[in-house]
Amino acid sequence: MRDDILNVLSNSDKAIDIYELQEKLDIHDASELTKLNEELRKLEEEVIIYCSNKNKYLLLEKSHLRKGIMRVNKKGYGFVEVDNMDDDIYISQDNMNGAIHDDVVLVEIISKMQLGRLEGRVLRIVERKVKSYIGLITFDKKGIGHVDLDESKIKLDIIVPKEKSLNAVDGHKVVLKLGKKLGDNKYEGEVTEIIGHVNDPGVDILSIIYKYNIEVEFSDIVKKEVASMPMEVRDFELKGRTDLRDEVIFTIDGDDTKDIDDAISIKKLKNGNYQLGVHIADVSYYVKEGTALDADAMERGTSVYLVDRVIPMLPHELSNGICSLNPNVDRLAISCVMDFDSEGRQLDYKIFPSVIKSRIQMRYKKVNGILEKGEVALGYEDYVEDLKLMSELADILRKARDRRGYIDFDVDEAKILVDENCVPTEVVLRDRGTGEKLIEDFMIAANECVASHIYFMNLPFIYRIHEYPKEEKIRSFLGFVSSLGYTLNGNVKDLKPKTIQNILNQLKDKKEYKMLASLLLRCMQKAVYRPENLGHYGLASKCYTHFTSPIRRYPDTTVHRLLRTYLFDKKIDMPTIRKWEEKLVYIAEHSSEKERASIDCEREVEDMKMAQYMEGHIGEEFEGMISSVTSFGMFVELDNLIEGLVPIRDMPDFFHYDEEHMTLTGEKSHVKYSIGERVVVKVVRASKEEKTIDFEIIKKV
Repeated sequence: MRDDILNVLSNSDKAIDIYELQEKLDIHDASELTKLNEELRKLEEEVIIYCSNKNKYLLLEKSHLRKGIMRVNKKGYGFVEVDNMDDDIYISQDNMNGAIHDDVVLVEIISKMQLGRLEGRVLRIVERKVKSYIGLITFDKKGIGHVDLDESKIKLDIIVPKEKSLNAVDGHKVVLKLGKKLGDNKYEGEVTEIIGHVNDPGVDILSIIYKYNIEVEFSDIVKKEVASMPMEVRDFELKGRTDLRDEVIFTIDGDDTKDIDDAISIKKLKNGNYQLGVHIADVSYYVKEGTALDADAMERGTSVYLVDRVIPMLPHELSNGICSLNPNVDRLAISCVMDFDSEGRQLDYKIFPSVIKSRIQMRYKKVNGILEKGEVALGYEDYVEDLKLMSELADILRKARDRRGYIDFDVDEAKILVDENCVPTEVVLRDRGTGEKLIEDFMIAANECVASHIYFMNLPFIYRIHEYPKEEKIRSFLGFVSSLGYTLNGNVKDLKPKTIQNILNQLKDKKEYKMLASLLLRCMQKAVYRPENLGHYGLASKCYTHFTSPIRRYPDTTVHRLLRTYLFDKKIDMPTIRKWEEKLVYIAEHSSEKERASIDCEREVEDMKMAQYMEGHIGEEFEGMISSVTSFGMFVELDNLIEGLVPIRDMPDFFHYDEEHMTLTGEKSHVKYSIGERVVVKVVRASKEEKTIDFEIIKKV
């Protein structure tokens, strides 16, 4: 009945009352009428339909109401993000109606503001997404706790009775849940966990981890399951596997990598073609469906990489042990061996279960020394020719991707170095040399190969998709570039990946390139997981998945499980197909959500540590580039990617903001600041707690 109701409402141009619905659905029986009322109530609760004051029903999307997620500004007002709407809805502080940051809310659109922005008011809170809160607790003379929340966007006054404080003391960072409401934005709270004292090393990062509901510890049942698992490959486990232990196979990773997913091998065939082997840890062999270990891995979704620690998706016994492709030990793998010609065309491939023995755990720095400088590190002598052959093939594969439209934004990443107390000592750019690019090229090739194979079998699968950007966003970007005086050739009506690639290539020689590339990147859609193949725009790939990191990403583990089911065990009966059709919808959506939470957590930790680092450099001068211009000031990005705000209130003139050209111009001085300009700034304020850095402009460069 639910689908029938939605079908009627979607085909109606006006609101419909219960009697019209009865008639259109041909309902005459009393029990059917009761069922209709129940379904209407459920649809209202789920905010899929709207019932007007005149008791008429219509789909929410056809009404003046919208459901979305509240994002609150520190000043108290907010913006509601609505699916399938390019612009969010502004909510003034007076129209918040008790909503707080991250609430799912029902909003009534009340007017249009300047520049076409919609304004609304919150009618009701549909769901309070935040289930627990993180903050610093202090106690008054009566022993009543008062919590200063870490999230400044959440404006709540929380009182904790002594008996609900879990024996916390002044200065403890705590996790708490809300109890009864005591007044406007005032609640009773209960401490559910004590993170540690605010001054203890690492508690600052732990507080952010808790904020994003990222589990640090594994449950006792998971630990028990892992304890019973073998920590070395046994003879009987080799049955049905191709033995590659005599092949020259090795790994290349960063200096501090302990969870090694992928190993590689190379051969030059007699016909002149290249044979590339990508051998991935067979995680799904150990992480069985239906176990607590698998359920926990799915819930986590991904490993989280922070400045001083890794929160693994799998226990260390697996992620650093039996599942990690450590050197000189037997390891179970799934191998994807591909043949390529000199133009990068894939001519043949095989996907099969294997057993491998990595010869050496290589490091990017030493590989780059060989490939970029001809410096051969001790222990690498026997692998120089293989590495050169790999570099040759990687160059061919990259050129082939470039020809089809691969978009390389070449965005720099920061690396924060910390001491034993987690205090930042330096912020540097992360290296991305020939070795890093080589591994990236080979992993992309394997991911495409696996995705295409299952796609053409027409079986349920999980894809990594990246959809086309919105035309209006690209038009807006090109309009801004034009305002800088640059003319670009490109047809935005034909937004193939090559169009964006062409735009980037035309901007390469411009002084503002770095910031313009960053702005263009923001115009792109976010890559997500889906059970439908919609292609990967950024890679200009018709079919793509994540197969190469099953230790740290659950979608990859799922892909391995599907390869075993379909290819190795030959299970492609209808019950199996129906099971995965249903299951993959949840896995894809949940994995995408967990990935976003992980990225947000990593970024917030980086912002905090960068602010903490700059606390030790107040008064010092640095050179950087204007990365963004707003009505309240401009952001300057230093060469090590630390970004700070130059507040307009601190600037020695009245500055006019030009939104179209994104410039600030002094009324008296006529000094103009725009994106991409090099400037010297002085650090005037930095706050680890607020995660903010303020600069003062000294001069233009």
